[in-house]
Amino acid sequence: MSLLALQEYWWIIISLLGALLVFLLFVQGGQTLIYSLGKTEIEKTMLINSMGRKWEFTFTTLVVFGGGFFASFPLFYATSFGGAYWVWMIILFAFIVQAVSYEYRTKPNNFLGQKTYELFLWINGLIATVFLGTAVSTFFTGSYFYIDDMNRVLWMGQARGLEAVLNPMNIALGLAIFFLSRTLALLYFQNDIDDEAILKRSRRQLWGNAVPFLVLFLIWFGWLLFVKGFAYDPVSKEVFLEKGKYWHNLLDMPLNSIIFVGGLILILYGLFISMVKESTKGIWFTGTGTVLTVFALFILAGFNNTCFYPSAYDLQSSLTIENASSSHYTLTAMSYVSLMVPFVLAYIWYAWKSISSKKIDAEEMNGETHTY
Repeated sequence: MSLLALQEYWWIIISLLGALLVFLLFVQGGQTLIYSLGKTEIEKTMLINSMGRKWEFTFTTLVVFGGGFFASFPLFYATSFGGAYWVWMIILFAFIVQAVSYEYRTKPNNFLGQKTYELFLWINGLIATVFLGTAVSTFFTGSYFYIDDMNRVLWMGQARGLEAVLNPMNIALGLAIFFLSRTLALLYFQNDIDDEAILKRSRRQLWGNAVPFLVLFLIWFGWLLFVKGFAYDPVSKEVFLEKGKYWHNLLDMPLNSIIFVGGLILILYGLFISMVKESTKGIWFTGTGTVLTVFALFILAGFNNTCFYPSAYDLQSSLTIENASSSHYTLTAMSYVSLMVPFVLAYIWYAWKSISSKKIDAEEMNGETHTY
């Protein structure tokens, strides 16, 4: 394979991992719903155990996503993780307190008490979703960094990445991901927990989370279609601003556009059957639609001569899949390793199916020897 083909291949893998991560953020969304859905101790226990059996999938996917980025596009890793480190440190801290909370919430004689660990879970649910959504939005709005001729990164934002919150479009996507994660969590609870009270509350709250998500996402995507995008010349590699760049990407890559539209249709269909027909299967349609939609957005950001991590400070410092990637040898070696991905996905599917073979109910929680 040519170097460009390998770069495109690895951007597809990164896009898939990012899409799966956004779907799995339903765990974080569910953590912000503990008190609004669980009114008794047993109801809270059911909710937390429903998420506790899946939180490691999210954490593992986040680690693989970061590791894949580091190995395939190390200059991005050095730029974002090295420059905008306050953002990533806050996200990392949020995931650390999540892991601690699930481990120690019900431990006997824990000196912080259950409510403290439940608060930690809520904090993780808020920070992880909003900050990750804001970080992804910078793939389209740009960040303040400069890369010199020796590939040394100078981050020009004094807040070390936190300045991204000053852009309303970054916040719009961050909040859209927050409400999406809550929406997916509500659909997931309907499918995973056998409790009439939780089912009724989740259906009532679905409207209040799905509608804000759709509104915020449409505002952000509408802006994306008409904003000047960061393009580069495939021959000279010169970066320039192009009016309607992402709209042009949709037109130039029809297969990706079909994936994007198909994903949106599945999201809406899953919401429809859950809200109108009161089905408990909506999570599979909306979840699949989420993966397809986010995957297509990542492709929009990196393909068709587009800068996937643009510099709003210095255009020519913007990162592309061509100038930010590893060597041909490294990408080739990693490509052989990537052949194991289908087996990993099969194992995840098997583990998920085994864990969710029976819906959680109060009787199980009362008789379970280990609960989160």
